[in-house]
Amino acid sequence: MMELRLSCLLSFFMLLWLSDSHPLSERLTSSASNTTLKKAPDVRAEVGRYSDVAKQIIELAVFGAAQNRSYKRLADFTDTIGNRVSGSQNLEMAIKYMYKALSQDGLDVHLEPVKIPHWVRGKESAEMIAPRAKSLAILGLGSSVGTPPEGIKAEVLVVQSFEELKRRASEAAGRIVVFNQPFISYGETVSYRAFGASEAAKVGAVATLIRSVTPFSINSPHTGWQIYQDGVKRIPTAWITVEDAELMWRLAQNKHNIVVRLEMGAQTLPDADSFNTVAEIRGWQHPEQVVLLSGHLDSWDVGQGAMDDGGGAMISWEALSLIKDLGLRPRRTLRAVLWTAEEQGGVGAQQYFNLHKENISNFDLVMESDLGTFTPMALQFTGSDAAQKVMEEVVKLLAPINTTKLERGGEGTDISPWMQAGVPGASLHVADSRYFWFHHSEGDTMTVQNPRDMDLCSALWAVVSYVIADLQDMLPR
Repeated sequence: MMELRLSCLLSFFMLLWLSDSHPLSERLTSSASNTTLKKAPDVRAEVGRYSDVAKQIIELAVFGAAQNRSYKRLADFTDTIGNRVSGSQNLEMAIKYMYKALSQDGLDVHLEPVKIPHWVRGKESAEMIAPRAKSLAILGLGSSVGTPPEGIKAEVLVVQSFEELKRRASEAAGRIVVFNQPFISYGETVSYRAFGASEAAKVGAVATLIRSVTPFSINSPHTGWQIYQDGVKRIPTAWITVEDAELMWRLAQNKHNIVVRLEMGAQTLPDADSFNTVAEIRGWQHPEQVVLLSGHLDSWDVGQGAMDDGGGAMISWEALSLIKDLGLRPRRTLRAVLWTAEEQGGVGAQQYFNLHKENISNFDLVMESDLGTFTPMALQFTGSDAAQKVMEEVVKLLAPINTTKLERGGEGTDISPWMQAGVPGASLHVADSRYFWFHHSEGDTMTVQNPRDMDLCSALWAVVSYVIADLQDMLPR
């Protein structure tokens, strides 16, 4: 009995010594590597303790001093800089602008060098000269070759699918192929933009004009990156309007002979030097562990790039501003990355991944906003079932802005390398029915943006990123 009392007394003094020797936060916190040594935390209770903080963030973003701030920042940025295609002087001006603005906001900022594609559009035009004269609105597709200086004048073959092109292959030689493919969804129909030129070249076409991939048009062509297949002749390719594609389809159905003259001065220059722009709030306990939130800074060379993806870049900055303004500092580092050359296939993001993947175990969550900053509807998430349960509790904190839905399937060109390697990923689901109306077109301007929607997206982005960065444990893989 006395031995038991002595043992208990010794244990008591040992606990006192441990209490005096280690801060409370160290005693309560376990790293991702030793979570198995303690009982599974009560996730609901732990996340629930952030309810007041979440309300403070939302109040500041939507109703307080930060109201409309992300919108005003975006307006000044896009009105001053304009569109920002990969390799352009405008993109480099944009990076310098953001570096200065983020630094003045009191964030830790640095630039990480990357090499990016440098394609230039040059002068371009298209005209239908038979059966009548009509100017055609076009936008050459990124990476397209140009026409000869005198242009290309040729008869037109109009088809509605790759399958029809194969059936009519004998008619394609020496012609300009016009694709009048119906819009199904962007994910399905965009293959015509990506591969239309090479598929037409295989059957002898001299150029392609492709119906813009959009559900709505006011005679406005769109643009985007296209991919030449190895071993296939490279022919000029451009997007035309829905209206002109349907016009030529009707003429073809009525057996009219259609002739088009196409001129494109497009060329690809050597890769350019550029940067990913990185701003962060360093974690107080695990600065090496990172919650990454992002949007891309580049755009196409039309419109202002306000929607795609100025909004995503600005709410990623705004999330850090909100957290800083409230005097909050999470356990882990919050890092906003404004990617470069996303439109050319996530070029800057892939180089970032290659540079940092050796520390992949320290990346807690990667987040990307690149489908507009319209009214937020849900958070999309990809991760383990255990991580899903954590995120389900986190989005409950968004009840004040009625965005408590968690959907499976986080997506994003720039975060996909991390997600493929097993890092949990998240993206915004917004009311995006109008997104592809303006996507990659002259219509992508500040007029598309709404200040309150951007406030709501910023609040969601800040709450989710802060809470995940401040939980005791990283998200389970």
